This record gives sequence, structure tokens and C-alpha cells, in this order.
Amino acid sequence: SVLPSPTPPGLPDRFRMFRSCEWEVLERSLNILQASDFYWGPLSVGEAHAKLQQEPVGTYLVRDSSQGNCLFSLSVRMPTGPVSLRISFQEGYFRLKNWFADCVVRLLELVVAGTRNNPLHFDEMGGTPLV
Repeated sequence: SVLPSPTPPGLPDRFRMFRSCEWEVLERSLNILQASDFYWGPLSVGEAHAKLQQEPVGTYLVRDSSQGNCLFSLSVRMPTGPVSLRISFQEGYFRLKNWFADCVVRLLELVVAGTRNNPLHFDEMGGTPLV
């Protein structure tokens, strides 16, 4: 399930400089992401985890990353509690583990579909698979 955002936020002002082709990908992706129910904008990791703590396992949200080298983070309610995973942006593609797409929402669609049959394992999750 998805933890819906309270209101669509404005464009983040903390982005690094991008080539014009990268900015077009980023801007298009942000517009789609902001229209979604699961983008929370500048939410801290602690706030994200607190919101997810009482939600069912599998509930997720996307927020602005607090890491300077990443734009977004995916916070997910796992059986052991909430975890956050960084979504990187390189050469016009958003990446999470072995998946990549030119849109954050499309990336999440790929991850959701792909983990149904092949769970992801992240060091940050202590060996708990993401399904």
C-alpha cells in the first residue's frame, strides 16, 4: 500500500547542476511524482519512519533524500520496521539496486513488479528481503 502525501510540494531547491537533457528527465519525473499519492517532499528519515511505523508491511513513501549525493529516498515498512533506501540519479536514469528508469514512478513500478518473484536484498535491511 501507499502512504499518501498531505499536499503536493513545490520543486525542491537543493538539486545540483544538471545538463539540460538530465534536467528535462528530472523535471518530467518530478511532475509525475508530485501528482502521485506517495511523494512527501522534504521529510526527514525520522519523520518518514514514524509515519510508516503503524502502517502495514509493504507500505511505502518517497521523500527527498537528506544525502547530498541522492535526490530521493524510498522509505518502506518492513516486518522488522521501516527502512529507507536511496534512489540515485545518474546519466539521466533513476536507479535502485539493479533497476533503472527515466522516471521515479516508473522505477517503482519496475521494482514492485520485479520483487514479486525475486526479492531484493539490501545491506541496510539486515538481510530482510524487500518484496
